[in-house]
Amino acid sequence: MILYINGDSHAAGAEAGCPHGWAEDDGHYQGRHPHPDNEKVSFGTVLSDLLGCERINQSQSGGSNARILRTTTEWVESNPGLLADTFMLIQWSTWEREEWLHDGIWHQVNASGVDHVPPELEQRYRQYIMDIDYHACTRQSHNNIWQFHQYLNSKGLIHLFFNGNSTFSDPAVQMVPDCRDWNNCYLGPYVRELSYDSLLLANGFQHVNPKTYHFGKAAHCFWGKYLLQYIKQHQLLELDEIPTD
Repeated sequence: MILYINGDSHAAGAEAGCPHGWAEDDGHYQGRHPHPDNEKVSFGTVLSDLLGCERINQSQSGGSNARILRTTTEWVESNPGLLADTFMLIQWSTWEREEWLHDGIWHQVNASGVDHVPPELEQRYRQYIMDIDYHACTRQSHNNIWQFHQYLNSKGLIHLFFNGNSTFSDPAVQMVPDCRDWNNCYLGPYVRELSYDSLLLANGFQHVNPKTYHFGKAAHCFWGKYLLQYIKQHQLLELDEIPTD
């Protein structure tokens, strides 16, 4: 079996093993893929070790949900022979993030106000910040993820979604979109307390960096085991034996 993982910095394990977000932040590596020292202690690695399976992690720190949808779909369409043996774990990012294609490069942008974009995109970024409508972003994300859920079902792909920080019941939104039946393929989509960030804080874990909201190795270990228990409880995988610890 293959555990396919995609998400943002949480799924990339940013700062869990070393103080880097992207591999390129360390002079020994290039690219914006997860830093090896972080990825090897991330919750995806914990879960793949517990399941005794291979993993593929395409997460990227700062990544938008548009990127997650695009890159996951590309992987699915490029690997039809692997789908029957693949379990997909998707961690959704905050709803307002976008990705822009410029000069052949995908730029991930968010509402932090400190994103580094090429000079020719700076005016577009300022306008993006002024125009953000969290209600609209949330509803659009809800619809996009529902369509993606249907797409994965059409491919026969077993999958589990969960929210990193944003949920469909955030205080900033103050409304829940029409709730849908995800058949246990989405962990607490409408429950603020069941986001990755909220649940870890509730269990006594603290951010390793208050500016980034990332968690350390122990929190990733906890979340990997938590995901395993959810998978077992809802019988998402049919395995002869799944370890309890």
